[in-house]
Amino acid sequence: MNITEVRVKLTEAKRNRLQAFCSITIDNDFVVRDLKVIEGHKGAFVAMPSRKLTDRCPKCGGKNHLMAQHCNDCGSKLDEKRASKGAGRLKLHADTAHPINSKCREEIQEKVLKAYNEEVEKSKKPGYKPPKYEDMEDLDYVDLDEDMEQEKTDK
Repeated sequence: MNITEVRVKLTEAKRNRLQAFCSITIDNDFVVRDLKVIEGHKGAFVAMPSRKLTDRCPKCGGKNHLMAQHCNDCGSKLDEKRASKGAGRLKLHADTAHPINSKCREEIQEKVLKAYNEEVEKSKKPGYKPPKYEDMEDLDYVDLDEDMEQEKTDK
């Protein structure tokens, strides 16, 4: 595997753990979008793209996020204990793409964090303009920031 391009879009709110969104191109043929650079307790790390886990309302069958207290469709109260625990805490997201082995994870993390640090340095210079990439323009930054806040309160 050869990571041929890394694109970084820094987030505006530096008080949050979410520092940047990234996309990587593999062998000039395959793009993985929505990787996130997150400031953890031991430093920055790369989180793989993920989706919120949902379940269905027993009354109407409507889809709801596992933390929802009421159904989005019919409004009925949902069971608070319907989310499964994995590794001691609620599993609210599932990776949509991820490396199979540690060597691959380390390579992705190394290249993404290098590109992230370069973008941070560029951002400190006068006249810095964030890159505009079509694949990053449509990300829902607010929703992902809220997800990060929710994860902090869940711990």
